[in-house]
Amino acid sequence: MSENVQTAMFEILKRIQAELSSFRAEVNAGFEASEKRFDEIGDLVRKQRRDTAGLLVMAKATTGQFAEDLAAVEERVRVLEARGL
Repeated sequence: MSENVQTAMFEILKRIQAELSSFRAEVNAGFEASEKRFDEIGDLVRKQRRDTAGLLVMAKATTGQFAEDLAAVEERVRVLEARGL
């Protein structure tokens, strides 16, 4: 009877060990997938920052050009008003 108990105990321990091994593999795979996804998100965030910086430069250039054009129109209006037209 004692031999049957020991055999059963070893079989149970083998199953537990196999399940733990399987669980570790699943957890590791999950962590790897999460890390890959975080890397992809990091790349996307860097791309968005770069794109936003580019848009900011374009917006500043457009605003500067608009301010120059408006100043030119105001100067022309001032000259015309000074003439009395």
